[in-house]
Amino acid sequence: MASELLFDLAAIDLSAVAVSAEEVGRINPQCGDMRQLDHLIWRNGDASRGLGVKRVRDDEFWIPGHIPGRPLFPGVLMVEAAAQLSSVLYRLKAKEERFIGFTRCDDAVFRGQVKPGDTMYLLAQEIQFRPRRFSCAAQGVVSNQLVFEARITGMVV
Repeated sequence: MASELLFDLAAIDLSAVAVSAEEVGRINPQCGDMRQLDHLIWRNGDASRGLGVKRVRDDEFWIPGHIPGRPLFPGVLMVEAAAQLSSVLYRLKAKEERFIGFTRCDDAVFRGQVKPGDTMYLLAQEIQFRPRRFSCAAQGVVSNQLVFEARITGMVV
């Protein structure tokens, strides 16, 4: 996997909201503790690329048990956040209302730590788009540092 960013964050207004938290909640069924995508900051015209955000709070369910005294955002939740962003992009592009399931995670590499108080920017770029299946390259960035990357695959189930 590449170690450079999928697209240039400097060209995007990071305070913008392209898809609100409410709309993300309508598009994706995850809620409560399993909602790992706050909103989308940006997406391109055909929804093949997008930038989401996950603000890592200090009251999240995993903090007491995922390294007591040194809480680290679990890698599996980083991947879940990327899968949620990828699903939103797919559903916007495909105009799909049926449930989208996360079916694969390939080539995951974790390159940095994410802690409570961090803002993780999630980048996703379509690799393959079919009527019932998609895959995206995904990355997470904190403080201008690439902290993870993976290939996410999902499909209508």
